Amino acid sequence: MPDMLINFNFGAEPHMRRDNTKFSVWVRAMAQAARLTVAICVVMLASAPARAQNTGAQPACADGGQATQTCSAAPESPTDPPDDNPVESMFPRIRNTRFWLSGQANFIFQTHPPFHAPYSGQNSLNPNYEKATSRVLTLYTGVRLNDSTELLVDIEETGGAALSTGLGLAGAPNLDIVRNPLLSKAPYLARGMIHKVFALSKDKVENQRSFLSLFDEVPRRRLEIRFGKFSMADFFDQNSVGSDTHFRFANWTVDNNGAYDYAADTRGYTVGAVAEFQDRNWGFRFAEALMPKVANGIDLVWRPWQVHAENFEYELRRGFISRKAGVLRLLAYTNYANMGIYREAIAQFEKGLVLAPDITHHPWRITRKYGFGVNVEQNLARNLTAFARFGWDNGKTESFAYTEVDQTFVGGLGASGALWHRRFDRAGLAVVTNAISKDHQSYLAHGGYGFLIGDGRLNYGRENIVETYYTAHVWRGIYVAPGLQHIENPGYNRDRGPVLIPSFRLHLEF
Repeated sequence: MPDMLINFNFGAEPHMRRDNTKFSVWVRAMAQAARLTVAICVVMLASAPARAQNTGAQPACADGGQATQTCSAAPESPTDPPDDNPVESMFPRIRNTRFWLSGQANFIFQTHPPFHAPYSGQNSLNPNYEKATSRVLTLYTGVRLNDSTELLVDIEETGGAALSTGLGLAGAPNLDIVRNPLLSKAPYLARGMIHKVFALSKDKVENQRSFLSLFDEVPRRRLEIRFGKFSMADFFDQNSVGSDTHFRFANWTVDNNGAYDYAADTRGYTVGAVAEFQDRNWGFRFAEALMPKVANGIDLVWRPWQVHAENFEYELRRGFISRKAGVLRLLAYTNYANMGIYREAIAQFEKGLVLAPDITHHPWRITRKYGFGVNVEQNLARNLTAFARFGWDNGKTESFAYTEVDQTFVGGLGASGALWHRRFDRAGLAVVTNAISKDHQSYLAHGGYGFLIGDGRLNYGRENIVETYYTAHVWRGIYVAPGLQHIENPGYNRDRGPVLIPSFRLHLEF
């Protein structure tokens, strides 16, 4: 089971070098930025209720890619959305039509200065100065076939580069990167699914149209079935302020539960079916999906009776604070795939059968990985939302499809620019602490490599991350966002780091 000791010391370890002037300047800058962000959030929290009462501002609505809710001038109630940030696009979205056509372009530039690293392995974060820019271009299309059925098809193209080709960190700093730089740069089918809604009640509620649902209204009580190609993160472990790399945070373990090893190919998509029941204040969803052939592999195994993933999530839309909206999501999953077992890999090495532990050195066989997660979001005031996640997996079988995390805690704040009279802006601050199991630690310490991390040896410590950002609306569908991440113990190694990663994001919404 992962080490349960949480270390929130985000400064340098006492034994680390302090004679690197450039490094010290970066660390001081990060500390100042973090203090400033915390101060801003505290001020916003203190002033938000007064502003909401005195300005008489109405919540903004938009028919865009971001899911928003119906506008209302009434006071906040438990059914209000935890986050209600509108999205403006380059061209106005057409309502009351059978069709959907939109697009987005997301560019993220990141860099880091040199940092302390007495040694490196083949999967280490490069300790020298680096810079990289990624891009994701997506065309969203859809057609409503009748009042209860729709077809959704998205085409995507990715390119650019990642810091250290995406290696060296469990909490990778850019969710847009493709983890295999050798993949084709040609456009590919990202999503292609049939969505069917079965009415279980006569009364209907307004549905905010998006690339995942074109209906203007849906039955209040309903059963939804989706079948085809999609991302598991489209439907599971969603969070209104902690699941969006295009407008909010960029780190993998902020935007998703790092211990949720959800079924996906290298690009983050799978093939399967999702069944979802929704009622007034609660819902439940289940998915059965295909798993990749190898860890971080692009090819899926088309034998669902043998290799597959099962996902369950219960959602309760109810706040923990009186008359403040909130959502609680409880997640569980089980994966069956050709996954290695850490203890077996270590035993092979200790017997002298291999030169170093190799998690892939085993015959084809099906093993199981399972885990669970808790996902919470809670309105603190109008346009200010707190969120938190906890995730855990059994840590015996190898990390296979998402990232190398066996336990994670995440907490943060997300604010809408309506607080300071810029309703399309956003700001946020998050703190993450990730861990791996004892077996996983031992495997890396003996010189083993995962599909993302491995320094050749390991002086274990939790990988601790702080991320902050500000997204500014420039004009119509143009948004820019400076951001900053501070990562202690990169790759769970106390001998390396800390590392500071500034970023700049340009987002175009069509």
